[in-house]
Formats: sequence, structure tokens, C-alpha cells
Amino acid sequence: MTHIATARPAGPRPDDVATTGLDCLAETAAFNAAFEAKAKSRPDRVRRPDAVMLAALRRNRLGGDTPPVRLAEAHDRDIEVDGARVKLRVLVPRVVEGVYLHMHGGGWMFGSADGQDERLWDLARTARLAVLSVDYRLAPEHPYPAAPDDCERAALWLVRNAAAEFGTDRLLIGGESAGAHLSLTSLLRLRDRHAITNAFRAVHLTFGPFDLSMTPSQRLFGARPLLTNTDSLRTAYEAFLPDWSPEQRRDPELSPLYADLSGMPAARIVVGTADPLLDDSLFLAARWRAAGIPVELEVVAGAMHGFTLFPLTVTEQEVRRQAEFLSQV
Repeated sequence: MTHIATARPAGPRPDDVATTGLDCLAETAAFNAAFEAKAKSRPDRVRRPDAVMLAALRRNRLGGDTPPVRLAEAHDRDIEVDGARVKLRVLVPRVVEGVYLHMHGGGWMFGSADGQDERLWDLARTARLAVLSVDYRLAPEHPYPAAPDDCERAALWLVRNAAAEFGTDRLLIGGESAGAHLSLTSLLRLRDRHAITNAFRAVHLTFGPFDLSMTPSQRLFGARPLLTNTDSLRTAYEAFLPDWSPEQRRDPELSPLYADLSGMPAARIVVGTADPLLDDSLFLAARWRAAGIPVELEVVAGAMHGFTLFPLTVTEQEVRRQAEFLSQV
């Protein structure tokens, strides 16, 4: 199923914002224009980040200039998997009907497991899920395969321990941007390295990069100063995969768009039309469908990469739709 999101899905919904599709699209376009204008007044942010820039990006909320809010309801937990340690950010609501393993975004270079406490706590309570966010190692200090290794270990630990720890084996996985990439590579590694399929009921992939050799939309997007663009994607890939050629980056372990998708769970894939990663989601959804696996594709009109970080009507809608999918699948 493919849905082009503007103001609301087909049919009336009592909890929808009272706005038309054109109003919603106009709001999104105006936000993008303001974002671009502000970005043009700042120093170049698409160059390879130096230590000072990386420190600032890692200190502040993704997409913003202030530190994230860290909630008392969340706590950090160290787990050990086959002799290696990984840190998780854990949020457990009063009612738990499943567990959602979350991978944060940030181009494999910044972001953190405790950077979205408010958003993940709302999801936990609304969808009745224990939420575990993986604090994976970051590039360039820890290039590939550090982040995929950490996320694979977290997924393996959850498969082994969810029932005892949270009272349920109903498992879900997902993330945003680089986190979407890491969610899918984790599922593929579980299948290919551990012969584990069907452990996760569904995967939620929000504006992810699935071809690290660059799809046409990535290459053609250009220098438009939205949250990410062609240059910033190249910078991220160079940090994550230093000295890897485009052909090497097409390895299915690195670029899931080229992988055999058999054994993957049902998926919901979300992307905006003003996102350089648009093709990644469109192409992946087509391959998911060709593999005979249920997939929902949500294409959000006018939305840029990372739109869910900002206070927009389309963000409110996406937050609700994600919770609905994860609670019902």
C-alpha cells in the first residue's frame, strides 16, 4: 500500500488536525524555506565535520541548537552479548504489549540513544511498548562495522531475553535515517549470521539510506541547504566507510537495497518528497513488495529529510501513524 500524505489519509478521522491538504503542504513548504534561509546564514555545515563541529552536533538535539530533554522515566542499561558490551536507553510504560528496538539517526556520526526521550516515551505509552534505543558507536572514531555490530548485538540480546525481561516476545524494530539503515542491516545479520527469522514482527523505516553508493535522488538533489543534501550524504558515507569505492558500497551488507529480502518482516517505510533519500525508500518498498512481504509506503508531500524532528502538522500525523502501526501490527 502506498499513501501520499498531505493533511490526512483517505476518509475522515476524528483526531486529525482540521486543515486541508493544501494548507498542510503550504505549512511544510514555508518551514522548508525558512530552514533554508537560516542555513544559508550559517557557516558551511556540509564540509567534513571537525572535532568542534562534531562535539556541538553530538551535544545538541538532532536538528536543533539546544541539548535534548532527558526524562526521569528513562534509564541507561549496559548489556553484554557474546563478550561485547552495548548500552541501551530503556523506557518502560505501565502497560507493555511488545518491545520496540530503536536505532537513532545522525549520519552514523552524531545523535544518541538519550536524544529522543520525549518522543520515545510518548511512543512507549501510546503503543504500549517497552522502547530500547541503542547507543551505538559513532564514526569517524568508530567507522564501519562498529555501529552495525552494536545494533546486531542489541537485536540478538533482545531476541534471547525479551520474554524474561519484559514479559513478551512481540518484537518490533526501527529507526530514522542512519537508524533505519542500521535496523534493516540488523535484521539481515540476524538472518544471515544467526539463522534467526520471524523474531521481529515488523520493521519501521523512516527516511533511511539504503544504497550507500547513492541512488539517483541522492546524487541529483544538489546543494539545497535542507537538513541533508548530496554533499552532506557524501560526507557521512566517507566518515562511515572511509576509502570505500562506490562499487564496494553496493555490497548488500552495506546497502540493503541490494540484499535478498526473503525472511524480512512486514514493513512501514516513510519518506518525504523533498528528501534526497526519496529513491531509497521508493526502491526498497518496491523490492519488499516484489519479495511478497507486506509493506506500507508513506510518501509525505513536501517534507524534507528529518521532518519528524520539527513541529509540523505532518510530524503530528506521522507520530500518530507510527504508533498505530507499531501497536496494531
